[in-house]
Amino acid sequence: MDRVASWWDGFELWLAGLSFVPQAALVLLVMVPLCAGAAWLLDRVLAAVFAAVGRREHDVPVPVTTEPMPTEPTTTEPTTKDR
Repeated sequence: MDRVASWWDGFELWLAGLSFVPQAALVLLVMVPLCAGAAWLLDRVLAAVFAAVGRREHDVPVPVTTEPMPTEPTTTEPTTKDR
């Protein structure tokens, strides 16, 4: 375990010694694929869990209203122009 910790400390010092642009490029080259893979894996795991409990995406009810859409109020009183 000490060898891993020693290697990590050396890597961390090397990375911290780089300027911003190489640091950012290296982090993006490593973190974007790792995060994409983690998101894909989490999506698959949650899809399997939802399938196991019997919940599917199309089973979620969509709220439907039977009331008509509200319209602008109409008045039957004459306006000041009509008087």
